[in-house]
Amino acid sequence: MAKNNHLQSDFTRLDKLLRKEALDTGDLSAAVDAYAYGRAMALVENVVAVVSDMAEGTSRIFGGGFSGVLGLDGYSEENSIWERRIISLMPEEEQHQKYIAELRFYHFLRQAGRGAENYYLMSRLRMTVPDGRNLEVLHRMYYLYGGDGRKVRYAVCLYGPMTVDFKGRSVVVNSITGVSEELTSSADANILSLREKQVLRLIDSGLKSRDIAEALHISVHTVSRHRQEILGKLQVKNSHEACRTARTLGLL
Repeated sequence: MAKNNHLQSDFTRLDKLLRKEALDTGDLSAAVDAYAYGRAMALVENVVAVVSDMAEGTSRIFGGGFSGVLGLDGYSEENSIWERRIISLMPEEEQHQKYIAELRFYHFLRQAGRGAENYYLMSRLRMTVPDGRNLEVLHRMYYLYGGDGRKVRYAVCLYGPMTVDFKGRSVVVNSITGVSEELTSSADANILSLREKQVLRLIDSGLKSRDIAEALHISVHTVSRHRQEILGKLQVKNSHEACRTARTLGLL
């Protein structure tokens, strides 16, 4: 049960992070385009297409032929940006890895700056379908940006059979050049600054803020500021969760 609570907290935090970036006002034409794209992909590729509106916090699901394999017939909407029925088909550890991959992708795009809209995430997921089989599923995620070209308004996720092979579990792909980069711990280097990593390692060793300040020759106020930055960047509520997520990301 405790592990389940951790997973719920993970997705809730990433939910807030993504929705915070969304535009405050709706864009009807963009919505029509996003939903039309999802519907078309489900029809043409037989995948399950999920279109999530980051501003409204809702999702529409378009089920191609693969939806029957996953037991998702009749699944058409969620009052959330998360496709919960699909996520529930994955073991808990797999769900956590999906969360980590999407957190890494979010930070990768922030570092990419101009041209970030040209990248998408491709992941290999393991799911248990209703007939008891364990399947490898290809997951692709695209972000559609609002009018300013910087804030994510929609996310489009496509779920289908593994039709391509690639190294590792998750890769980020440039849709123009075709160049891909594996999302491993090496891609996490820029999530935290060098000083933030130093502070987090000392927190992990059990030191209090005053001790950390003395060790790094900085003020307690500066340590507190670093703590808040760490929690924000890792989207966690406390230092214990920060250390847990940092270990998964290979930062500790």
